[in-house]
Amino acid sequence: MGDYFALIVSCIFVNNILLIQYLGNCPFLGTSKKMETAIGMAMGVIFVLVMAGLSTWLTWVFILKPFGLEFLRTLVFILVIATLVQFVEMFLKKNMPTLYTALGIYLPLITTNCAVLGVCFINIDEDYNLVKTLISSLAYPAGFGLALILFAGVRERILLARVPKPLQDTSIGLLTAGMFSLAFFGFKGMA
Repeated sequence: MGDYFALIVSCIFVNNILLIQYLGNCPFLGTSKKMETAIGMAMGVIFVLVMAGLSTWLTWVFILKPFGLEFLRTLVFILVIATLVQFVEMFLKKNMPTLYTALGIYLPLITTNCAVLGVCFINIDEDYNLVKTLISSLAYPAGFGLALILFAGVRERILLARVPKPLQDTSIGLLTAGMFSLAFFGFKGMA
């Protein structure tokens, strides 16, 4: 039980996929201007990553590895993730059209989000069993969501502040993201 708790803490704080491993920065900067959009993206990434983690692990263990097709890992994993994202996109378009519109281009970008693919690779490279894969596939996007929501809260406040012209919009976003990253590096001592 202690190993699972350590894995959760590691995935969320110590090895945060977004702020420590620098994977998934495009949707991080693109969907963090409004809290509603950030929460929607976080939920979408959590759903896709849990399903992708499970699907890619099963594909790896029962198809690719037994048949010696390890070299197809990247291609097959991207196809699995793309299929899952299509389901999320169809669901949001039908049931939550406002969120679907707010996420815009960033929703289909989950397909090529390196954070999603990266977690699937980490699950395989670390040789996690099914339980650890599920925990990792839930905890990493939870850390992604935590960082995204915290960042959205700060960016909403920045929009109300007087920011010097050269630092407006993306520049101040990158500087703030760097400060968040430095704050999360403080958790490295927990590993």
